[in-house]
Amino acid sequence: MSDRLHLTHLSSLTPQQEGQDVIRGLTQQPKSLPSYYFYDAAGSHLFEEICELPEYYPTRTELGILETAAGAIAQLTGACELVELGSGSDRKIRLLLSAYAQVQPHLYYRPIDVSSSILKTSAMALLADYPQLSIHGLVGTYEVGLEHLPPPLAPRRLLCFLGSTIGNLSARECPALFQQIHRVLKEGDYFLLGVDLIKDTSILLPAYNDAQGVTAAFNRNILYHLNWRFQGNFQPEAFAHRAIYNPIAQQIEMYLDSQQWQTVTLAALDFHCRFAAGEPILTEISRKFDLAALKEALTAAGFRWINAFTDPQQWFALCLCQV
Repeated sequence: MSDRLHLTHLSSLTPQQEGQDVIRGLTQQPKSLPSYYFYDAAGSHLFEEICELPEYYPTRTELGILETAAGAIAQLTGACELVELGSGSDRKIRLLLSAYAQVQPHLYYRPIDVSSSILKTSAMALLADYPQLSIHGLVGTYEVGLEHLPPPLAPRRLLCFLGSTIGNLSARECPALFQQIHRVLKEGDYFLLGVDLIKDTSILLPAYNDAQGVTAAFNRNILYHLNWRFQGNFQPEAFAHRAIYNPIAQQIEMYLDSQQWQTVTLAALDFHCRFAAGEPILTEISRKFDLAALKEALTAAGFRWINAFTDPQQWFALCLCQV
C-alpha cells in the first residue's frame, strides 16, 4: 500500500518565519488570527464533531448534494486527476472517487492539507478501500500547494474546493485565489467549488453557536495550538467564544473575547501582546454567497460556468466550471 502513497511536506520555514502571520494579526486593530491555525490534530477532530451536530447543516447538506450529483459530475468531466484543497476528512472525496471509478480504470488523488496527521490517516483509509487509487499528498497551505502542483497523472484535473472554505476568504482575497487556481490549471481542466448560500439567520447563527459548546471549544483550540507551536501562555478559558452575522458583509464572524486585562507571550516568536477586558480576536469569517454574483466572479477569473448542483432548500451549492 505504501507504494501508492506519497506525501510531500512543502513548508521548510523556521517556527519564527511561520509565526509572522500571527504577529501581523495580533498587532493590527482589531486583532485577528489566520483561521488555518484551527487545524492541528485536536482542532481537526473537533471540527469533525461539529460536522455531526444537528445545528451544523453545511456538511450534511453538501454530502447530500454529492450523493446525487457525483455521478453526473464524473460523466460531465470524463477521466480526471482529483485535486482537493484543504482535504480534511475523506467523506466527500469518497463519493467523487466512487463516481470516477465508473469512468476510469485508475484513480489519482492529490489532497492538500496543513495537517499531515489527518492527511495520512485519511489517505491510508482510502487506499484500503480503493485498490486502484494512488495518492500524492501535499502538506501545506492551499496557496503553497497550488504553486507546487506537479504535472497531472490523468488527461485532465478536477480541482475541488469543498465545504465552503472559500467563505473564510474576504471579498478582496477571493478573486485572487480564483485567479491563482485558473493560472495553475490547464485549458480543459475543471474546478468544483462548494459554497454556502445566503439564508435566514435563524438557520445560520445556531450552526456557529451550538448548544453543546463544541464550536466554542473548537474556537478556543486555536489558542492551545499557538501555545504548543510557539511556546505561548494563552489562557484559552480566559477568552469567550462569540459568533455573529454581519448582514452588510453577508458573513458569519467568529471571535474570541478577552475576559480580563492580560498579557500573552509567544516565546518562540519573542512576541508579547496585551489584551484589554472585552477586546476581541477575529478568528474566522464565513461568507455566504449569492449564486449569480459568484458566477460573475468565476467568469471574470476566466472560468466557463457549467452547472450549479443544489439541495431542495437552496442552502448550499456545488458549482462546476472549466478553464
